[in-house]
Amino acid sequence: MTEAASHLRSIVDHDGAVILDIENDQFFSLNPVGAYIWTHLLGGRSIDEIARKLAEETQTEVAIVIADVNDFITELKAKRLLHFPE
Repeated sequence: MTEAASHLRSIVDHDGAVILDIENDQFFSLNPVGAYIWTHLLGGRSIDEIARKLAEETQTEVAIVIADVNDFITELKAKRLLHFPE
């Protein structure tokens, strides 16, 4: 299961999300698609499940969405916003 790092606070609404990194005094904003992915990751959904559902909802080719979701998650991990426990 994916977890938000303990130094984060987030607010999600229909316009997107804001993630506050209280440890580093930074904030990040996400568009509605980023917020969708963020919310579903924290809700326990797998990356594949999120990408497939998003592809279905947007009528986009699954392979493209999977690649985009993986790129987004790589960015989140690089910014220390996600933690994947062993």
